[in-house]
Amino acid sequence: MIKKIIVSFSLLLSLVSFAQEGTSSPYSFYGIGDVRFKGTIENTSMAGMSVIPDSIHMNIVNPAMYSSLKLTTYAIGGTFSVNKLNTDSQSEKAQRTALDYLAIGIPINKLGIGFGLIPYSSVGYNIKNSTTDVNSIRTDSYDKGDGGVNKVFLGFGYQLTKDLSFGADVQYNFGEINTQNISIRNDSNGVPIQYATKELNKSIASGVNFNTGLSYKTKINNKLSFFSSATYSPEAKLNLGNSRTISLVQAISGVVAGVVGDPVDVSVPSTKLKLPSKVTFGIGVGDVKKWSVGTELTFQNSSNFGNRFSDISNVNYQNATKFTFGGYYIPNYKSFSKYFSRVVYRGGFRYENTGLVINDTPIKDGALTLGLGLPLKGAFSNLNIGLELGKRGTKSAGLISEQYMNFNVGLSLNDKWFVKRKYD
Repeated sequence: MIKKIIVSFSLLLSLVSFAQEGTSSPYSFYGIGDVRFKGTIENTSMAGMSVIPDSIHMNIVNPAMYSSLKLTTYAIGGTFSVNKLNTDSQSEKAQRTALDYLAIGIPINKLGIGFGLIPYSSVGYNIKNSTTDVNSIRTDSYDKGDGGVNKVFLGFGYQLTKDLSFGADVQYNFGEINTQNISIRNDSNGVPIQYATKELNKSIASGVNFNTGLSYKTKINNKLSFFSSATYSPEAKLNLGNSRTISLVQAISGVVAGVVGDPVDVSVPSTKLKLPSKVTFGIGVGDVKKWSVGTELTFQNSSNFGNRFSDISNVNYQNATKFTFGGYYIPNYKSFSKYFSRVVYRGGFRYENTGLVINDTPIKDGALTLGLGLPLKGAFSNLNIGLELGKRGTKSAGLISEQYMNFNVGLSLNDKWFVKRKYD
């Protein structure tokens, strides 16, 4: 037992300092980056829906669901994403591979405990932009960003009655976000001037937030069950220690060749971002060993959200909403002769107003999802794969339209802890 706990914590600690560039979206420039975590692969394959209880998979979105676990569960997942970026005149492709979550759930009678690590948001972009002033002098601007915010969480779910469960978790946020801008001016003949300016910005993030949840299930008849759930995350503060350095660099044929002189540290204020409160309601119905469908609606009070630095212009925030619909189907979970009859087939649809408004244009996001839960031999464990096809943003108002494909792969491994020995 002690060895298992030590191994589990060692896996978590080995990833705490793990920094990754998990997005290629230019919209990750704003706020704390592109919020990537939408649940485990079992959830994201159903468009992020989390209302349906599950006894062998972790539900990190709603901590009340920890009480549904019957076996100790190890969950890990990652994503390979391909992103096509389109403007009115250009098109580019980018791809990323990133960890999505690492978590462990432990059932103890009516109590379930969960803990783990979530790379919550990511910053990752590389953009060139050119502007021309009234004197026909062109300035080429090169912007780059990386980093993000991670969450370590610890929570519990408790079965208050046969049908009703309550849960809560505490999440510690940490991370580092780095952004860089290089501006190269050209002379009247379009030849880059020898010297350019380079601006480096760094934000060190820290803070604590909480999440609570309820889960209710009851029988409609001998086969059908009804599910409902609610989660609430109160507003929290994220502390950002900001710093800025400006350097004069040498540019040869538009390429930075080296720093000229000593960099200058510029005083910029630290900021406290308000992580918005969020509430989600969900309902579902189904024969849990055969099929289930459900829908969820999320409201996020993000109008008070902000950016890391006060000099970021042309952007503001409004309250966000998200609608999801999804479900699963299992042909015959008891089949021993036909493997694909025991496979879980998942699917869903998601549409959201992200709350981000750029150049007075709200940024919307919608996606179709598919997934498979592939049983592993001799256990309740399984390999989960998922596909998400979506579109975010728009080409209007000088913005960028993203078409993305996310391929998700994860493991859900089950074991039994706290077994009382019959013989010494």
